[in-house]
Amino acid sequence: MAGTHVIVLPGGGYAEHAPHEAEPIVDWLSGLGVRASVFRYPLNARHPVPLQALRGEIRRHRASGADRIGLMGFSAGGHLAGLAALAPGAEAQEVVEFAVLGYAITSMETGTYRPARLILLGEDATPALRRATSLDALVTPESPPFFMWHTAEDIYVPPEHTYRFASALAAHNVSHAVHVFAHGPHSLGLAVGAGDAETWTALAASWVREQAEA
Repeated sequence: MAGTHVIVLPGGGYAEHAPHEAEPIVDWLSGLGVRASVFRYPLNARHPVPLQALRGEIRRHRASGADRIGLMGFSAGGHLAGLAALAPGAEAQEVVEFAVLGYAITSMETGTYRPARLILLGEDATPALRRATSLDALVTPESPPFFMWHTAEDIYVPPEHTYRFASALAAHNVSHAVHVFAHGPHSLGLAVGAGDAETWTALAASWVREQAEA
């Protein structure tokens, strides 16, 4: 796993960076022997500014010797991770090998999560722009593997987001793992003490190790 680096993208609706989805996640990954760092992408910025900034961060880690780049994003950070892994136009040094999405916003076509969509796309976003920033519309047979987890009780970003995206991955035969836990609110982070949802870290740990050693 020496050549793998995971970039952690905290959530916060594209308006803030949630602290519990930042350094605590890096510390957990470091405990698994995985090199990781937090990237605080631009906030209150229109697409494609956050995506361009993340691609620059990926290039920086490539230049520092990482031969496999993974992304781990939560909520809005999960949406950005998915865009970086899937959106066309990435240069060779900006390619993402795998991604982990926690209760991620995946669709800009649903009614949720509207505040993040307004920040990223604006009030008058065209149907074409909303489609072009929806992860399920960007999947191809060449897309990288994804690990996703969510809770069925999430009222801010309903699990529909994960189901839609997982269906697209399955339709294109892209490797993926999906875990939807019965209980738990949005923004759980490491989910310590959150019942069954707490097991996401153990499930993700074995999956990340597999990807890091691929």
